[in-house]
Amino acid sequence: MGGMVETLILARPRGFCAGVVMAIEAVEQAARALKGQELLVYHEIVHNRTVVERLKAKGVHFVEDLAEVERLRRERPLAPTLVLSAHGHPPRVRAEAARMGLTLLDATCPLVTKVHTEARRFAQEGYWILLIGDSADHQEIKGTYGEAPERTILVAVHTHVGKDPRLADPRTVEVPDPEKVVVLTQTTLSVDDTLATIEILKARFPKLVVPARKDLCYATQNRQEAVKRIAPKVDLFLVLTSPHSSNGMRLYELAHRLVGRAHALESVRDLKEEWLQGVRRVGVTSAASTPEDLVQEVVAYFRAQNPGLEVLEEGEPEEVAFRMPRPIPPEEVLRG
Repeated sequence: MGGMVETLILARPRGFCAGVVMAIEAVEQAARALKGQELLVYHEIVHNRTVVERLKAKGVHFVEDLAEVERLRRERPLAPTLVLSAHGHPPRVRAEAARMGLTLLDATCPLVTKVHTEARRFAQEGYWILLIGDSADHQEIKGTYGEAPERTILVAVHTHVGKDPRLADPRTVEVPDPEKVVVLTQTTLSVDDTLATIEILKARFPKLVVPARKDLCYATQNRQEAVKRIAPKVDLFLVLTSPHSSNGMRLYELAHRLVGRAHALESVRDLKEEWLQGVRRVGVTSAASTPEDLVQEVVAYFRAQNPGLEVLEEGEPEEVAFRMPRPIPPEEVLRG
């Protein structure tokens, strides 16, 4: 299998972004401090099955509903701490957790927090918010929407119109006051598609406010740019991602559009022999929540199949780090 492959080009940057590193380390530190108790994390800390399974093995329990916490409390010893995942959450989740007496460890990515802050500010100033996303069920969209649900309208990326009927078409969406409207976005979308969607909205709403600092995160943009640089040089692109990782699936869609032959896979076990027919040069990247060892397993596989394989890395590394979150006691959350 793969006997024809001559060159493997690894995209740089790829894999964990600063927000994911911070979130995973926050969970691991909290889990290490526990003695015989389970650590609660609200929602998957990041959207990667391998990461979640590895943390479960360290005594971490993931919940999707705070009602589940009450049930678990009756069954087993739980730490009085709730870690909030990197994607951000509506204010009601924080308040409810605090009322349950839980200390919060907020591992929300600071770039997502920035969008939450913008949503609150624009809503207070009387704006209607058009929030561009890829699914009403995505945790990040739920969180941002929850900051000002009465003034927020969900809008689909123009290439994804119809995939989720709860998201309006940017070509036809209406707002109560077109003179006072602002656009915000999920941080993990396609850069090109998001900019095109904003242009559609600008044409329909000439007074549309676009915040000076773009909502799309640096890591999303950098990983997509790396795919664009490598795409002309390869016959096949492999993207290591979980299927429910938004940024990872946008990488896959971009690679597929640019190369024609691209596949999303969670690990080397998903690699199929027929993908490699007639392929000499392969590009590899990974989602911002994909562990690097899964990429290296793919590299090792190709090395074993192709003794003369040339492995290149192209692009620039990221030099970004976020500080660790501090525990927030329930009384502080309830004071607001």
